[in-house]
Amino acid sequence: MARPLLLPRWTIVLIDLAMCLVSLLAAYQLRFNFSVPPVEYELLWPVLPLFIAVRLGWYLAFGIQRGMVRHTGTEDAKRVFLVVLGGSLTLLAMNALRYFVVDGQFVLPTSVIIIDFLGSAVLLIASRIAFKLLHLRRRGQGKDSLRVVLFGAGEAGLITKRTLEREGSARYAVAAFVDDDPGKVGKRLEGVLVHGTGDLAWIIAKEEVDQVIIAIQHPDPENRRRVVDTAMHAKVAVRTVPPVRDWINGQLSSGQIREVRIEDLLGRAPIHLEEKLVQERFRGRVVMVTGAAGSIGAELCRQLAVFGVERLVMLDLAESALYEVEMELRRHGHGRIRPVVGDVRDREAMDRLLAREKPEVVLHAAAYKHVPLMEAQPVQAVLTNVGGTVNLAELCREHAVKEFILISTDKAVNPTSVMGASKRCAEIYVQALPLARPGMSVVVTRFGNVLGSNGSVIPLFRRQIAEGGPVTVTDPEVTRFFMTIPEACRLVLEAATMGKGGEIYLFDMGKPVRIADLADRMIRLSGLEPGKDIEITYTGLRPGEKLYEELLAAQEGTVPTHHPRILIGHTTAVDPAASMQAVKGILAAARTGDGEACVRLLKALIPEYRSNNSIFGKFDAPTPQATERAR
Repeated sequence: MARPLLLPRWTIVLIDLAMCLVSLLAAYQLRFNFSVPPVEYELLWPVLPLFIAVRLGWYLAFGIQRGMVRHTGTEDAKRVFLVVLGGSLTLLAMNALRYFVVDGQFVLPTSVIIIDFLGSAVLLIASRIAFKLLHLRRRGQGKDSLRVVLFGAGEAGLITKRTLEREGSARYAVAAFVDDDPGKVGKRLEGVLVHGTGDLAWIIAKEEVDQVIIAIQHPDPENRRRVVDTAMHAKVAVRTVPPVRDWINGQLSSGQIREVRIEDLLGRAPIHLEEKLVQERFRGRVVMVTGAAGSIGAELCRQLAVFGVERLVMLDLAESALYEVEMELRRHGHGRIRPVVGDVRDREAMDRLLAREKPEVVLHAAAYKHVPLMEAQPVQAVLTNVGGTVNLAELCREHAVKEFILISTDKAVNPTSVMGASKRCAEIYVQALPLARPGMSVVVTRFGNVLGSNGSVIPLFRRQIAEGGPVTVTDPEVTRFFMTIPEACRLVLEAATMGKGGEIYLFDMGKPVRIADLADRMIRLSGLEPGKDIEITYTGLRPGEKLYEELLAAQEGTVPTHHPRILIGHTTAVDPAASMQAVKGILAAARTGDGEACVRLLKALIPEYRSNNSIFGKFDAPTPQATERAR
């Protein structure tokens, strides 16, 4: 059932015409200093219908009567102004026509037309604004009242203020703007004073603020963290405005203003890539991504589709997740995609796939990644992380694939787990392959944890907080590197573009983050207090886990590249033939289901591999320090 209009359209037309007549009569009074000669009224009455017809004609031509007065905005005010201006210019043109062509008289005195233009524009626009304000006041009655501070006194901040006042579920009052730009401090934005960000704590206390809303499209990460920390310290909720690309039909709604997530605070300044070079590298080429339904693989597919690949082959064993990625890409108009359900461990199936699709570039992201799970099942880790990589790398070379990019992990450095050792084993094999059998460029990219990926700590903490706790952390001192998924994938594509073959590319992951601090901040961001509302409990390191991660082993060095966030790591030299033979032996043990043999052989190939908190520690080779103590 349609909601009835507050006023019928014809009523609005009559009211506006009445205001135009009032403006015309007021113009006569002003023109003749409030003493209008009777003869002027005698001349006015015959042309008054013409005046009304001109105003009404322009009014209807622009459809002013169809506007919703209670939602008047800048665009509506502009249209009203143009309608009044058009009508006044028409009257001036009629004056000239009558004076020079008809009888030497004016339709209306020129000065009256000018004064009437100003009066009509003011009356029509001001009446609409007044009606809107009355409507907002009436809507706000009975709602909860919230005082907010907006971080950002730019266009996004202004749009946010208007959105809250127009359609908020509560009655919002913007107490202040805060901004980092010294040029804006001390000025007013729609009557609200702009303060410096350093005044935020004082404003929150003085104005009894209920919320702080971050209304900057691309805030500096450090400034955003400072604002959030200040608000959390004052126990004030923090929310943020989404990017413009996520606004519905280009319009912000109050329902889109969401809570600040921990990912927003861990992110760093945006990475600027040589996008033209990356596009040139991938545009028009057939590219295959394995593990395409995973966090990294799916994002690689999104970015490659934008770069205009000729065909994107998306391989994964998880058919439901793969279907979702396919549907997402098709919704965004990317039609040159081919989803394939398959297992990288199935060599014959991979052989047929490569023969059919003939990719020029393969990005291999398919892998098992959960450390404790793989510690309990080393055979599966070896068969997928090593065997799948060996299958693809060898078959890619046979099928004349030009470039093979292996997505690796920081856990491959000085591994303490089966998962990390299996990834290091895969690195060793793909680096040895072109040395033994030239013909294909091989690049390895190595980075740490990605924010919000499947099974990562942040979704786990979020779920535990939603359930009322406790939040479980393995160790008070455990640290991890973090990077956003789009950021990691952009760096992968950049590294693939600059790679000549044989390199291991390391990504600058920034500073490591204490997981205990991460848990504390996530609890506070939820409006709760650690230790009071939600407990943090320490469970001890799980099998295979480290206290801290490394991107480079002690014996490795780095070389800078043209990109400040990407380095080339120099790994210790290995005998290609011997390494490949050792990897084949590890796979042979895995095919027999002998997990202990797999671990022993991995430790023989990777001398720096030391099991941590694991039953496989008994296979560790004695360190020089241990040997010395034994003596």
